[in-house]
Amino acid sequence: MKRILVLGAGGFIGSHLVTRLKNSGHHVIGVDLKHPEFSPSNADEFVIGDLRDPNVCEAAIKDEVDEIYQLAADMGGAGYLFTGENDFNVMHNSALINLNVAHFAIQSKIEKVFFSSSACIYPQVNQTDPNNPNCEESSAYPADPDSEYGWEKIFSERLYHAAQRNYSLNVRIARFHNIYGPEGAWNSGKEKAPAALCRKVAMANQEDSIEIWGDGTQTRSFLFIDDCIDGILKLMESNCTQVLNIGSEEMVTINRLAEMITEYSGKVISLNHIDGPIGVMGRNSENTLVAKSIGWAPKVSLSEGLLKTYQWIEAEVVKLKVCSN
Repeated sequence: MKRILVLGAGGFIGSHLVTRLKNSGHHVIGVDLKHPEFSPSNADEFVIGDLRDPNVCEAAIKDEVDEIYQLAADMGGAGYLFTGENDFNVMHNSALINLNVAHFAIQSKIEKVFFSSSACIYPQVNQTDPNNPNCEESSAYPADPDSEYGWEKIFSERLYHAAQRNYSLNVRIARFHNIYGPEGAWNSGKEKAPAALCRKVAMANQEDSIEIWGDGTQTRSFLFIDDCIDGILKLMESNCTQVLNIGSEEMVTINRLAEMITEYSGKVISLNHIDGPIGVMGRNSENTLVAKSIGWAPKVSLSEGLLKTYQWIEAEVVKLKVCSN
């Protein structure tokens, strides 16, 4: 049994990771600004604390901790990251967290540290063609992300690699591609496309229309939460120190994503395209390196994972309507 520290344990991915680690028999300590929103944490210990504060970080990262999973960040979907209104907070808050975590992980000689990076680090120029984006790991440089969130992730990747070179910190880094699933944000303003569209469809009446930002031809791939956790754990168990994509190669247009959700609902719903932040025109995980390096590949299809997510959000919408009546 290991003593494992999960930072960002109140968030979507962090809370699922806590559960998996606990079910594997480890002693899990979670730290976040808040508890998980939709169900109690399964952590053995849960600390409410701000990891931007060095004192909070130092208290959490102790010598008796074997591994750290660093998922804490100031982030959200396109409506949060691409308007420009949150740029300073996104960079400042996440950079402070990672500066603190790297420093105290070195100081406490932590055996292994996982850092969650993002596909948002990839250059804009490689993602202009919605049918043929290039998100191979080696394409990250010359760097030119489409958001300050992406720039901060590049900085933090380099920070942890510098800690690895200079202080022998044993680091694993994954670039996540649009993780989704039950118990993720769906109506907070920080939700991503699958959850936002599920909410819109679940709240719509028969023959309503729902709004889509842009013309809907922009493409993405989406990875179900269970597959994401599998990838994280497989990477941490490996000797691979390369940065790896953790994502799906099942690319879909936003229009098609909305149509799939509408089909699950049984409703007839039209799409109303409006101006709004859309990010790059195309993004899709490239999984050649991750398959070769650690033998990981997604198991859950988009249709299977999206149906589970829609059913969960639909139930949340029903709860919300009951509470408001």
